[in-house]
Amino acid sequence: MPSSETFLKTPLETPPVQGFDPKDAPKSDLIDSCVHCGFCLSTCPSYRVLGTETDSPRGRIYLMDAINEGEAALSSVTSQHFDSCLGCLACVSTCPSGVKYDELIRATRPQVERNVPRGWGDRIFRRVIFNLFPYPNRLRPLLLFLWLYQSLGLQKLIRRTGLLKKILPRWAAMESILPQITLQNIWGNNLPDTIPAQGEKRYRVGMVLGCVQRLFFSPVNEATVRVLTANGCEVVIPKTQGCCAALPAHQGQEEQAQALARQMIDSFAETGVDAIIINAAGCGHTLKEYGHILKDDPDYRDKAKAFSAQVKDVNEFLAEVGLTAPLSPLTDRELVMVYQDACHLLHGQKISLQPRQLLQKIPQVKLSEPLDAALCCGSAGVYNILQPEVGDELGQQKVENLVNTGAELIASSNPGCSLQILKHLELKGHNIPVFHPMQLLDLATRGIKLEV
Repeated sequence: MPSSETFLKTPLETPPVQGFDPKDAPKSDLIDSCVHCGFCLSTCPSYRVLGTETDSPRGRIYLMDAINEGEAALSSVTSQHFDSCLGCLACVSTCPSGVKYDELIRATRPQVERNVPRGWGDRIFRRVIFNLFPYPNRLRPLLLFLWLYQSLGLQKLIRRTGLLKKILPRWAAMESILPQITLQNIWGNNLPDTIPAQGEKRYRVGMVLGCVQRLFFSPVNEATVRVLTANGCEVVIPKTQGCCAALPAHQGQEEQAQALARQMIDSFAETGVDAIIINAAGCGHTLKEYGHILKDDPDYRDKAKAFSAQVKDVNEFLAEVGLTAPLSPLTDRELVMVYQDACHLLHGQKISLQPRQLLQKIPQVKLSEPLDAALCCGSAGVYNILQPEVGDELGQQKVENLVNTGAELIASSNPGCSLQILKHLELKGHNIPVFHPMQLLDLATRGIKLEV
């Protein structure tokens, strides 16, 4: 017969809830720095769409604290509120107390991936994304089928029926941002390993090609190379480079992100470059975070910090070193354009003025500023695929604000943002072109006029 002490403990004790595991759990001191003032609410895109406290930065910090204290479980119920975060970092820019929400959500996402089982459909979908998107050599063969899908009219048929959206909304969301596939996308570009500077060489720079950028926006990479070389830069493009690790890093896939970061570091190790240039905002933010991603790797910790110290967004770099090539007008009249701030450039890297400064160097360009310029477009890596309803609402708001400026052209420094904006421009019936700033500088450098 059990003792009275055993009897009292066994049935009455509440089993402990599953909290964060010990590996890099969100730090209590960072959690406690939040004074719950609510300044973040108006700038948080998920809160603005969903309207629930638990889908705001303040609410998520409450949840982190509750899980740390054993008052709430890390479960499918609580993790959905961490999944609803776009990671846009607008709250970090807004917070008057300097709360490092970026570090908190960055610590929480791997906890969710390690400890919260996902449904089979979610697991399959995420597995496809993480095993395909970060690997251009795996994705490239698929482009032939996508080209046929578009060329044979199947895309128009599928979209007209609306069945895919009803049956598989996430797959429909991924299909909806598919750009026009060309044979150039399939066969790829053949940029040399080294492209010499035009005229006097001022700098030797490396260039990261990106994954989505490399396959779907290869003209942006080509324009970037031409702008850099026209302004006295020798450009080095290591062929061994892969993905920057942005996609897995933002979704808590630690081991994959670390492996990709090591590959990138090794690719540029012996290049002797003055700077490592990236023209995609999301990639740039991750490249500058390698010191954190590899902080526990004794062999790569210092290499990662040194690598990140060399990384420069192309707008940041050119604004710093200055343009030497003369620029011509893009049209025979004043051209009104609007620059769209990518979140990981604006909030993550604090780069906003530089691309505007470069665009305004083009003669006869007038920049308009949209309302809510700092609001996320809803792309956020693969957020618009994983959370299509919220992503679509934000995409509609972003496009409406851009169109309302009266601009004839939109400049965007991130491929994901460009795809999202193009999708919602088409849905709204607007025929406004979207260019990367480097494409516009390239045209102005070469004296080529736009038809807008």
